[in-house]
Amino acid sequence: MSMYDVVIIGGGPAGLGAAVALSRARREVLVVDAGEPRNKRASRANSYLGREGIAPRELLAIGRAEVDQYGGEIRDGNVVSVERAGSSTLRVGLADGSTVDGRRVLLATGVVDELPDIPGVQERWGRDVLHCAYCHAWEVRDKVIGVIASGAASLHQAQLWRQWTDRVVFFVNDSLELKVSDRAELAARGIAVVEGQVSEIEVTDDALSGIRVGDDTIAVQVALVFPVSTARTELLGQLGLLPEEKHMDDQVIGTTLTDVDVFGATGVPGVWAAGNVRGHRAQIIDAAAQGVQTGAMINIDLVHEEVAAAVVALPFSSEREREVAERVVVKR
Repeated sequence: MSMYDVVIIGGGPAGLGAAVALSRARREVLVVDAGEPRNKRASRANSYLGREGIAPRELLAIGRAEVDQYGGEIRDGNVVSVERAGSSTLRVGLADGSTVDGRRVLLATGVVDELPDIPGVQERWGRDVLHCAYCHAWEVRDKVIGVIASGAASLHQAQLWRQWTDRVVFFVNDSLELKVSDRAELAARGIAVVEGQVSEIEVTDDALSGIRVGDDTIAVQVALVFPVSTARTELLGQLGLLPEEKHMDDQVIGTTLTDVDVFGATGVPGVWAAGNVRGHRAQIIDAAAQGVQTGAMINIDLVHEEVAAAVVALPFSSEREREVAERVVVKR
């Protein structure tokens, strides 16, 4: 059995950011990482100041090295349980049967992107089937982009991506009924509309080449989808933390843990959260920054606990005050 100040579940930007902050605060920190980052299919990490275009795996390797240099520990594995083992201790169970204890637990477990059930989408995800404009649009600027609608939220997606190319095709995909105002806005921006249900993504020479609707294949170079980004719920449910659905124009676009304050403290004592589990729209730099901030707040929380315990263990007296002064204060 090992005891840590903080056990961090998830070794992405949020988890590693928190681990750096806490390790620099001289805390005993363990990061347990399942090795399944959300952007594992992507070749670049963009909009990360100072690391623009870095490969996602390289960014994580750098983060791990930074945690290591301050004495933080990283363990590859899957966490399968979190339960209370004492008034101020949480027990974390791993898939290999081992357990570790932590005074605090940080959930940095992220989200899973649920993709439309269209042949070819899963295989091309992160390559030329995309969703985030600020993550990928610059790299595919001026290409022919097909937006495969899954609801009204896709209208916003089409208009956003029009910023990077004037060749956008909106595939209704039988997912919504376009209003006259919708058609007017699409036409005004030069966005073509294709009716009917999308049946598959076509690929030629390992590159996306078209989107098939009925008997027709419309030539595109990039396909956009609107995934449902759901918080990983296995551990949340064990702790009584249930994510809530997020909507855009009456369309479910994801789930997010809402029982959490602005600093990352959840409604469960000792349990904190950072990164995409708190908001699936956070980009890499947002998640890393949130991890650092939450790590700092966990340290402050631990300090408060230690101050209270010290006062109980060593009640105040003038003699005690004098002993402290004699030990610490050095006159020159």
